[in-house]
Amino acid sequence: MVECADGSLYTGWTTDPERRVKEHNAGRGALYTRWRRPVALKYLEETPDRSAAQRREYALKKLPRQRKLLLVKAYQEEQKSSGKLV
Repeated sequence: MVECADGSLYTGWTTDPERRVKEHNAGRGALYTRWRRPVALKYLEETPDRSAAQRREYALKKLPRQRKLLLVKAYQEEQKSSGKLV
């Protein structure tokens, strides 16, 4: 999940999150993010396969914004506590 410059959240799936964020910021990502650059990675989940990733993407897109923000907050706290930077 990335946060766009306008504060909106965009959810998608990819096999390479770093590359995908670069594509979004270069204007080659999704049409939604093209006009809302720059984007920043805020939440990441790993799934066992493409099918699971697409199902999870669909479930996340259905969540209300507040629930998404709670996921982002928990993820960032987890990253900080494990010593990884977000």
